[in-house]
Amino acid sequence: MLITKEYQGIEYFDAWSGARYTKDRIIEEGKADEFDNFVELYFDGEVDETELNDFLWFEDEFIFSELGISNNDDEEDEE
Repeated sequence: MLITKEYQGIEYFDAWSGARYTKDRIIEEGKADEFDNFVELYFDGEVDETELNDFLWFEDEFIFSELGISNNDDEEDEE
């Protein structure tokens, strides 16, 4: 059985584990709409919850780079 859920946007996505940080950071930076557009293009309109969560969790540096969000962790390491 396949159960699908329509993606309403990053603000409504119930991220878990490490993906929560990336989600929160995107929203804090005011990049939610930009991320939603990016996800639509990146996944060609089809992504399931686990795939999206893993993308947020493990590809945070790539996502931040694409959205123009600085990585505070990198800046702290340089100091």
